[in-house]
Amino acid sequence: MRKITGIAFAGALASAAVLGACGPSVGGSNEKTEAGITDWSNVEPAKEISFWSTHPGGSIDVEQAIIDKFTAETGIEVKLVTGGASYTELYQKFQTAQTGGEVGDVVVLSDITWFSAYLAGSIIPLDSILEGAGVSTNGYHETFYDDYLYEGEHYELPFARSTPIFYYNKDAYKAAGLDPEGPKTWDDVREFSQKLKESGSKAVPFAYPPEDAYPAWTMENLVWSYGGDWSDKWDFSTIVDDKTVEAVQFAQDSVSEGWAAVVQGNDTAFTAGASSQFIGTTGVLKSVIDNADFEVGATMLPLGPEDTDKVVPTGGSGVAIAAKASPERQLAAAMFIGYLTNPENTAYFAAGTGYLPVQKDADMGDTYKEYPLFEVAVDQIERTRPQNYARVFIPGGDKAISAGLNTILTSNADVKTTLEGVEKELTSLYDRDLKSIIEK
Repeated sequence: MRKITGIAFAGALASAAVLGACGPSVGGSNEKTEAGITDWSNVEPAKEISFWSTHPGGSIDVEQAIIDKFTAETGIEVKLVTGGASYTELYQKFQTAQTGGEVGDVVVLSDITWFSAYLAGSIIPLDSILEGAGVSTNGYHETFYDDYLYEGEHYELPFARSTPIFYYNKDAYKAAGLDPEGPKTWDDVREFSQKLKESGSKAVPFAYPPEDAYPAWTMENLVWSYGGDWSDKWDFSTIVDDKTVEAVQFAQDSVSEGWAAVVQGNDTAFTAGASSQFIGTTGVLKSVIDNADFEVGATMLPLGPEDTDKVVPTGGSGVAIAAKASPERQLAAAMFIGYLTNPENTAYFAAGTGYLPVQKDADMGDTYKEYPLFEVAVDQIERTRPQNYARVFIPGGDKAISAGLNTILTSNADVKTTLEGVEKELTSLYDRDLKSIIEK
């Protein structure tokens, strides 16, 4: 069996239909996807490239400002293209373009779409070309950079990276007599939520995300904190392990006990006062603070019975280089993604969006002064761990887990029976799309 040494973060569904249509073929047919083929010292970078993005966190103006600086310094023009309204939409457009039409030279791919692009042979390994472009990778947060590591090669640079974080309404906490520093454990979450309910507030005390808002991602924290997993590499039996079942049962009980509910538009519902607590991406931290008419609190994700603080999943997206681009455009693209994610620009991007800086040396001092909660999000990077294969490597895996969780949280479905159904679906997806590749 092949060994996978790194896993991706944040935030969109992989498209099983698209992957099935194009058929998985590791490495693809383009010889430029093989490491070491091109002698980059003999390549002249192109004068123009395109950058396909979803503009994570409403970042189109921030992206364009970085592009303008890059062009001023290098003379290389970068055409910024809106590739889709979501990571899934952008991935689908990128894959469709492989069979005809223009393909972006640089493309934003999420934690659960980059591996599908790799399988389809649509993106190139970066280690050699980054070296050829003079881009150092030593300063990236290792967790973020190695999320894109597969069989000794990196396939993206971290860009709009995030983790989930625990948001709460400080005004509601004050009215309920709660600790303004927020909960530390899931037992605290239950206690705080029950007191919020008893305080007379009409807001939902704690909000879970709906099926299309990645509950399989944010609820990894709860499952991990109980010692469970959606999978152990390619072993999906852990999703019906007693510890996983116990964690998900805790979530279902929270709904039946009346202190939690599934809420549409998690962050907007929170800023509108419809909920008092939720777990959501750090990528909306700035907008949540700016849009709420109450004092927002944020703290690290809750711990549980398991004796570990490594309970924070990574998420978000990185930037990859298209395999169909010419070597000249690929080299210019490598120069651009290195510039886009360097310490200065990742700090600028983080300050303008709420995503995390991907470089350890990024200066966030001014941002911390204006938005002190950003420091909580950055400090939490130390608690991150790679996501489970079932969510990020199985085409359709996130969707299968999220659908099961939605059923459990919105009906009285038996937790273990529902998770057994998810296990069967994950196994079927693996057998259909990956088994012949992984086990050859």
